[in-house]
Amino acid sequence: MTNSTRKILVTSALPYANGSIHLGHLLEYIQTDIWVRFQKSRGNQCTYVCADDAHGTAIMLRAEKEGRSPEAQIAAVKAEHEADFAGFQIGFDNFHSTHSEENRHFSEEIYKACRDKGHIAVRSITQLFDPVKEIFLADRYIKGECPKCGAGDQYGDNCESCGATYTPADLKNPYSTISGATPVEKESEHYFFKLPDFDAFLKEWTRSGTLQDEVANKLQEWLDSGLQEWDISRDAPYFGFEIPDAPGKYFYVWLDAPIGYMASFKNLCDSEQGKAAGLDFDEYWNKDSSAELYHFIGKDIINFHALFWPSMLSAAEYRTPTAVNAHGFVTGNGAKMSKSRGTFIKARTYLNHLNPTYLRYYFAAKLGSSVDDFDLNLEDFVQRANTDLVNKLVNIASRTANFVKKSGGKLSDTCVEEAMVQDFINAGDSIAAHYEAREFGKAMKEIMALADRANEYIQEKAPWAMNKEEGRQQEVIEVCSVAINLFRQLITYLAPVLPEIAEKTAEFLNLDNLNWESRSTILLGHEINKFKPMLARAEMDKVTAILEETKTELAIENGEKPAAETKTADAKQSKKQEKKQKSKGPELREDGNEVIADTIEFPDFAKVDLRVARIVKADHVEGADKLLQLTLDIGNGETRNVFSGIKAAYQPEDLEGKLTIMVANLAPRKMKFGLSEGMVLAAGPGGSEIYLLEPNEGSQPGMRVM
Repeated sequence: MTNSTRKILVTSALPYANGSIHLGHLLEYIQTDIWVRFQKSRGNQCTYVCADDAHGTAIMLRAEKEGRSPEAQIAAVKAEHEADFAGFQIGFDNFHSTHSEENRHFSEEIYKACRDKGHIAVRSITQLFDPVKEIFLADRYIKGECPKCGAGDQYGDNCESCGATYTPADLKNPYSTISGATPVEKESEHYFFKLPDFDAFLKEWTRSGTLQDEVANKLQEWLDSGLQEWDISRDAPYFGFEIPDAPGKYFYVWLDAPIGYMASFKNLCDSEQGKAAGLDFDEYWNKDSSAELYHFIGKDIINFHALFWPSMLSAAEYRTPTAVNAHGFVTGNGAKMSKSRGTFIKARTYLNHLNPTYLRYYFAAKLGSSVDDFDLNLEDFVQRANTDLVNKLVNIASRTANFVKKSGGKLSDTCVEEAMVQDFINAGDSIAAHYEAREFGKAMKEIMALADRANEYIQEKAPWAMNKEEGRQQEVIEVCSVAINLFRQLITYLAPVLPEIAEKTAEFLNLDNLNWESRSTILLGHEINKFKPMLARAEMDKVTAILEETKTELAIENGEKPAAETKTADAKQSKKQEKKQKSKGPELREDGNEVIADTIEFPDFAKVDLRVARIVKADHVEGADKLLQLTLDIGNGETRNVFSGIKAAYQPEDLEGKLTIMVANLAPRKMKFGLSEGMVLAAGPGGSEIYLLEPNEGSQPGMRVM
């Protein structure tokens, strides 16, 4: 139990309103969302706010290119971002925009506080200027030939060919990527935040436990080498907020971006939702606040959040963050995420093909509290989702719930394995400690070890076998009630990671919620609802489809012909060949009869993996005249989904608990009704005369048929 309710404000870095959310971004939002959901499950008042980062030259130029105002541009992107976040079950309490009156107010207030205390300097600098567009050019808008090796088409800060670093003025034959014009040098007055004024403050603050050790060590290098003043102004034209008392000068986007955290929270406080929750802005942002403030960010923006941001807050007499939690980058199959490799995957592209539950779990299973990079290995992703979520987790309920439902739908009045259930309850303390420390991978490992223990218990007790014996039905209910209680504990611990599965579980178990402390009560004599499938297996062909769609998107962006069009042409040619072959008629044997099938050699037959499987669940398939859907236990806690054309011969309830033979290594087949992951063997002329092959009673699921 927590001693008292904590008041916690949490933010993620603001996504830039100039492009789509991709899987690299999602690591941070999923990490933050899991931590927030955990805090809420514990009963703490935890508020999660974010916003679109909506200012800057890039947004202004894109809006101009698309023929609409910057305001219309950022509104369209905000709607896209919110839809993608909702698709991945990111539970913001408020998602705002930096282009808001709240953000203008706080940006001006903090700037004026810094200015009035002497922390703003003004001086002229020389920059490259586009004489056609009449705009000062940031490094990324200037290209030319490398001054060291002569390679062409290089950006204004470093050469991708030889690795040399330089300034845009050093480039040979430079040109503006906006207009193609040759840049000219031009002088302009700029405003600077005097970061060196905060050297002593930062040396203490960065070592106060607010940052991870590796981050604090990196910042120490910068502090030791001497802090530089920070240019916080940009010249018109610029989409942003004009600096007070400085006509034609605008706040650089990175000045008002972190202030967007304050603006979003203020917007929430002033809303009906915020008032109902009793949220008070000053209670969280006052310099003497006892509330907690956490920022989740990528390691590439540490300097903004751990140098500039706390210094400005301190100057304006606001509180500084309780902690800044940085994470590493996401790589794809061991390499930097790349559009050309198809691994730079948009959130929407993923959602077009796969359940977000898989990705939320995969990220959680591999996340720790360090700033190490994170590899998204797609084959490992599919395997882990199926092994842990489908075979281990959901399988616990799917193998036992129907026995309870068929016996009246109530769990046993007594718990025959109270010590085991209590072990699961007690494990909540160490799992909670892992969540609190952002060691999600350690939490998932401990939870899945418990899931293994639950499956071992079910396999050992074999309620399907007990159910066949006269007079053991009560024992079946007792065993299944233990299993369902264990399942309840596991989903309670996984609810921050798997909110959709948690909602389905609460409905199945007929519970109002699965908050952390509710786990301490064992469900006895409790009525449950009918178990419904919670999660299908992840399919590698869906991952392939995501990669292909990503490559198609890239081809369209580059003005190329999508690979899909080439494939369509190849498919048409293949169909022509097939039609030509059919016109020749059937192949005949020497005796004049048609060849039914080619013979095979023994090595070919030896490839077939025949297994004993137990039918743990059988259902009618809506819209199918001949099919039944079977859930098969093939041993070691692994289940397979198989569609079989035996509806005319069997009723689903007559099949559950039976043993049969299946082809376990048949390639999965995508059907109209779902994915079929094998084949059960049957004999007979067809129709109602179909007979499943049933091994003798000495067999067990998973045994190979020799």
